[in-house]
Amino acid sequence: MDEDISIINSNTRNEKIKNFFIENKIKLFSFLLIIILSLIGFFGYEEFDKRKKISISDEYNSIVMEFDDSNKEITKNKLVNIVKKKDPTYSPLSLYFIIDNNLITDNEKINTLFDILINDTSLEKEIKNLIIFKKALINADKYDEGKMLKILSPVINSDSVWKSHALHLMAEFFYFNAEKQKAKEFFNQIVNLETANPDIKQQAQKRLNRDLSE
Repeated sequence: MDEDISIINSNTRNEKIKNFFIENKIKLFSFLLIIILSLIGFFGYEEFDKRKKISISDEYNSIVMEFDDSNKEITKNKLVNIVKKKDPTYSPLSLYFIIDNNLITDNEKINTLFDILINDTSLEKEIKNLIIFKKALINADKYDEGKMLKILSPVINSDSVWKSHALHLMAEFFYFNAEKQKAKEFFNQIVNLETANPDIKQQAQKRLNRDLSE
């Protein structure tokens, strides 16, 4: 008797499972299709991104290797194009090459390229902070206090490894503009910053002892 009941229960369970699949076959098929397409899309994008990265790398290396005084304009245009591609590795390298070789002398054009990197390019946090610092450094002899602080505020108000560098840049900015009290405040911030770069902290302490001890 128990064996018959067990067989009936088993058959009933199997029938329910069968009916479930029959009744929901469209939903199950759709779900399976979504999973398959998602996997194809994910790995397809990874492959596309990898090939794109290799292409940009090859393009950058070719431009740099072929650079000489006879093709400055062509080199500049090609490197600007790479900056605009917003690649986290080769866009910054392209801008640095442009700056180091004076391929663009218009400061506003340089700042526009910096802004593409800072605002529109997917960068690691500290790489972005370094680029912000470099932008401020490029503009230190052209901008006033307000513009300099606006550029550097994301770094100064963070725990970045570049924070002491940013503070030091502003301290020296104020010192050379004869605003010694403001310079002293920034140098003191560096000295009191536990995570400050040791060399930067030493320079700040020297400046305080030698030139701002009054």
